[in-house]
Amino acid sequence: MSSKTVRGTFYYDIISPFSYFYIKQRHRLDQRVKIEPVPILLGGLFRATENRGPGEVAAKRPHTYQYCVWLAEKLGLPFRFPKHHPFLTVAAQRLLVKEEAQWEMIERAFEFVWAEGKDPNLSWPEFCQYLGLAENTAKPDSPEIKAKLISNTESAKSDGAFGVPTLIINGHAFWGVDTIDWTLDYLNRPGMFNEETYRHAGQVPSGL
Repeated sequence: MSSKTVRGTFYYDIISPFSYFYIKQRHRLDQRVKIEPVPILLGGLFRATENRGPGEVAAKRPHTYQYCVWLAEKLGLPFRFPKHHPFLTVAAQRLLVKEEAQWEMIERAFEFVWAEGKDPNLSWPEFCQYLGLAENTAKPDSPEIKAKLISNTESAKSDGAFGVPTLIINGHAFWGVDTIDWTLDYLNRPGMFNEETYRHAGQVPSGL
């Protein structure tokens, strides 16, 4: 790690193909950011921020999903949609909380969904084995794990996240796979958000 390395919090949910694309490129930040991955429930974050995912908007679905196919091709990544999308990720995200999952397990979880094209709910024993766990691993149901996932999601909202993937650095939320370059520019120019143009853009009132 560089002596100028900063800490960042990365909020994710395996339901997001863009989070999959992000973690496959996170090495671009390795020398600058020590990233802590935090699993959340995207549906809960959407409800808390009065937001909707593109999979819930009929006109956005084909555009977004086909864009994902194109982006995977550009990045040279294996990519396959699961049987249904969106799908419930509560059990899988709770399992990642329970296991205090680090990058190797997190990548495996994303690959199960977005490289293998499988829904953990429909293939739970296989999903667990894919993560390196016993195939008879139960779906986490303890109050503590449930509460932790809820708490993580609340923290994401408090930090300014409204979707995933989101990387939080120094109180600034960088949302989306296309913000890696912006993050790197910010690290090279840490006063960026105090510049007049940025402050003005952040305060433009709604005209509606």
